[in-house]
Amino acid sequence: MATSRWTGAAEVPPVALRRRGPVLERAILEAALEQLSTVGWSGLTMEGVAASAQTGKAAVYRRWPSKEDLVADALEAGLPSLDEAPDRGSVREDLLHVCRRVRDAMFSRTGMALRSVLYECDTATAERFQSLINTRVIGPSTQLFREVVHRGVRRGDVRADAACELVLDVIPGLLMYRSKICGSHWPDRDIAEMIDQVMVPLLRPHSCPPPSRGT
Repeated sequence: MATSRWTGAAEVPPVALRRRGPVLERAILEAALEQLSTVGWSGLTMEGVAASAQTGKAAVYRRWPSKEDLVADALEAGLPSLDEAPDRGSVREDLLHVCRRVRDAMFSRTGMALRSVLYECDTATAERFQSLINTRVIGPSTQLFREVVHRGVRRGDVRADAACELVLDVIPGLLMYRSKICGSHWPDRDIAEMIDQVMVPLLRPHSCPPPSRGT
């Protein structure tokens, strides 16, 4: 029996899409984030990213000579911005809003990718990403909490001696511990409990009565 010349055509790898410049670079960065979220740092390869982006391996290596360089740029491009802490009228409501934003950033696709990098790579490689973590995650989130606490001091619902660096470390420390060690995804209920049972008592002036709890 004659064999059709189309037999097995479905098995031929797809032809690389003809994209250039920023469009191609964006596709490669998106593919890197997708790979991190599915196979993790250890499973990510430059070849796999190229295949996911439907481009050639050479196109990836021309722009990023190493896996570390590619992942750093992918995380930088994908991390959500943490740049404002709107005034919601009380330190409790301000903290709730900021905690939800930080939680959403931590559990976004890029946040999950960042955690896979930190959990899986060795110490020397993790140091490669330390500046990125400080400038895009730790620094901005700490600044938001600092802004909320100092606003509370000016408003009168936070005592002045509570506006110190150790207090500012409490929420990030709890968030990281519960997510990394306990596997918590920090639902709104748990965030409200942390604010009501830990942060508001820690911050409020001693003469103020406990606030009524909301949702």
